[in-house]
Amino acid sequence: MIPPHALPNPLPRPEGELEALEEVWKRPRGWRFVTVVNNNWVGVLYLGTAGLFCVFAVILSLLMRAQLTVGGNDFLDAGTYNQVFTVHGTAMMFLFAVPAVEALGVYLLPAMLAARDLPFPRLSAYAFWAYAIGGFFFFLSLFWGVAPDGGWFMYPPLTNKEYSPGINADFWLLGIGFIEISAIAGAIEIIVGVLRNRPPGMTLARMPIFAWAMLVFAVMIVFAFPAVILATVLLELERAFDWPFFLTARGGDPLLWQHLFWFFGHPEVYIIFLPAAGAVSMIVPAMAGTRLVGYGLVATALVATGFLSFGLWVHHMYATGIPSLSLAFFSAASFAVAIPTGIQVFAWIATLASGRPRMEVPMLFVLGFLFIFVLGGLTGVMVAVVPFDWQAHDTYFIVAHLHYVLIGGMVFPLLAGLYYWAPLASGGGLRYGRSVFWLLFGGVNLTFFPMHVAGLMGMPRRVWTYPEGMGLELWNILSSVGAAVSAIGIILLIADLAKNFRMSSGGTDSNPHKAGSLEWLPQGNYNTRSIPLITSRDPLWDQPGLAEQVAAGQHFLPGTMTGRRETLVTSAVDAAPQYVAIVPGPAWAHVIAAVGTAGFFLALTVQWVVISASFGAVGLAAVLYWLWNGTDLGPVHEPVDVGGGYTLPVYVTGKDNLGWWAVVVLMLVDGTVFGCVAFTHVFLWLSNGAEAWPPAGTALPGLDAPLLSAALVVASALVVMLSDAVLRRGGRWGVAALVLVALGLLGAGMGLDLQATWEAGVRPTAHAFGAAIYLNQFWQLFHLGIMLVMALYLVARIAAGMVGAVRRVTFDVVRLFWFYVVGQALAGLALSHLFPRGAGVA
Repeated sequence: MIPPHALPNPLPRPEGELEALEEVWKRPRGWRFVTVVNNNWVGVLYLGTAGLFCVFAVILSLLMRAQLTVGGNDFLDAGTYNQVFTVHGTAMMFLFAVPAVEALGVYLLPAMLAARDLPFPRLSAYAFWAYAIGGFFFFLSLFWGVAPDGGWFMYPPLTNKEYSPGINADFWLLGIGFIEISAIAGAIEIIVGVLRNRPPGMTLARMPIFAWAMLVFAVMIVFAFPAVILATVLLELERAFDWPFFLTARGGDPLLWQHLFWFFGHPEVYIIFLPAAGAVSMIVPAMAGTRLVGYGLVATALVATGFLSFGLWVHHMYATGIPSLSLAFFSAASFAVAIPTGIQVFAWIATLASGRPRMEVPMLFVLGFLFIFVLGGLTGVMVAVVPFDWQAHDTYFIVAHLHYVLIGGMVFPLLAGLYYWAPLASGGGLRYGRSVFWLLFGGVNLTFFPMHVAGLMGMPRRVWTYPEGMGLELWNILSSVGAAVSAIGIILLIADLAKNFRMSSGGTDSNPHKAGSLEWLPQGNYNTRSIPLITSRDPLWDQPGLAEQVAAGQHFLPGTMTGRRETLVTSAVDAAPQYVAIVPGPAWAHVIAAVGTAGFFLALTVQWVVISASFGAVGLAAVLYWLWNGTDLGPVHEPVDVGGGYTLPVYVTGKDNLGWWAVVVLMLVDGTVFGCVAFTHVFLWLSNGAEAWPPAGTALPGLDAPLLSAALVVASALVVMLSDAVLRRGGRWGVAALVLVALGLLGAGMGLDLQATWEAGVRPTAHAFGAAIYLNQFWQLFHLGIMLVMALYLVARIAAGMVGAVRRVTFDVVRLFWFYVVGQALAGLALSHLFPRGAGVA
């Protein structure tokens, strides 16, 4: 690494360098604006859409409060209330909370890490458009009378075909499923961006706490969201094809849904909280004018919170009759997770005590967050005690606890961040913040504190009315008044944004809060003019003149070295410069892909199969076109001098390439889904008992067919390994032929196993055993379809002369994922054929 006192690039810079950089990174104008991929614009659109969905959900909550103000009210009928209740909860959890904090990361991380953009800007834009389109149609379902009405948790058996015969539940299952895919796409972007797009010198120990929080947040999405995606697939398979995963009469178990859903659902609370906590850890030092106390402890606490949160899902299932030993374990885990959260709270208090806090609007929201969230945490400790939870579980005490945690732990920090970072986006601040704070602080406490009392008095949750004369009217009237006060605060916030927020491409050249982090460097559409060399955790405090040096182009990559959009890629641990990555710019392909994805799922909801397939084909074609022109561009430019004695390549292959990292993260997502498939087998086996798994009269296929299938699958991997050796020698057409042979072997292996299972008489509709077996088959065949597309895509690029011994990123990605699919197929064969023999009586 270069000496920290030396500047990478001398002055003066070449004439026209800044103008060329601005031209390359300019945003599209007019109607082409929808193709924008710049993180500063996409992030604001993302945040604005999440805020709009929040407003819609708040309106629904006001309707609910109007209904519950007095007992025996008929303002809403039961069916309408169920739809309003379900859409409100679903929107707040799926369409506002997670997307809002993810959007904050999309907007802030490149500036905070002094990167030009996130590594895959079209992926971020695709995730936004898919989310926005799906979210709007989800709300419109209320007006079409097909809104989901089974609660935002959608528990079977109330959501199976017998009790929910319409398409209401399908709208939730298919709509939310692909919105979760959008969240996973954003998580891949964030993980790779935080690990590989940091400025030189910003080691992991120097990362801003917000970057740590977003990294843990994204990793948690990778491991939590696949569970709810699989759960929605299982319930939709049951509803559409009568595969009995949750029907007890045929070996299913409704508790399977709860395990999968809450394995996602409880970590999601911390998925929402951690980025908000990371924002607080950035705001508090700036407001106090001092460094964050206990940086290492806070970063460790973030990681520990993410890890421990995955041991809490049964926290929501104490009343389901699970064994006492399990209750003790999960109760202990519920207490343990309070420890890292407490570390962060005490670190913030110590930071405030060691500085001179300024009572500006962001600080007010931080203090409001501490008050409300700590109260929510205290009631969380109460419901972690099993006997108390048994008494309070289905009462409004839980509703109050949930809202105190979510509003205190996410909404108030998000509003603190809005008022703190608004000058970064608009060049000017918002003005009505103090009034907004007091209205919301008072309104939230007046709304939800009385619910604790109503719950302890016996008011059940998830009801659309209650009898008069139970003494609940006073507490419900107070809650409704509080909701009205909160609504006034939200209206004032909207007025503040409408009047005083004006999006600016150039951001701000000032640092109004005198903060020490890099997002307050002079900004443009390209973020920083040059990428700085970092020597501490608070570079703007510790490196005098850094802002002026960066703006003058004295640090790394001061212009466009290749005439394209670029960003600097550094090593994951110590942030040493490795190469210059070319970043895709505005295009229509990702927008069309998002429309195709949304159309596919939405049309499938109403069973327009042909239209759905058409949308899917358009979406797939758009994705392939986007990849064809936006990835694996090859060595289009000789190595470039980025400053500081570094001459870096603009194209690398193998493990250093960003695409390789993205596929590894995708494989973690995929592997987690398969882990949930295996859990489904194990749970249903335990639920039925060993003597009924497989059920009496079920004949398993012999082992000769699965052994042959395994041999064919392994042979396909060996052929792909051979094709790698052929490619290194420059034999492009030999590679194409070998890849097609490998595809045939893989298809033959999977097809043989499916045929043997069917010929043995196993059927997916007869019993949960067959449903679980064919679920595994379905998952493997789905991956065969993916490999078919990837193989044909690779062959087409080979034919176009776009793959060779040097230009081989596409091949490396296909090979890597191929090996994963082979490994998963072998595990799937063991799950279908060896597990029943070891667990049952076959």
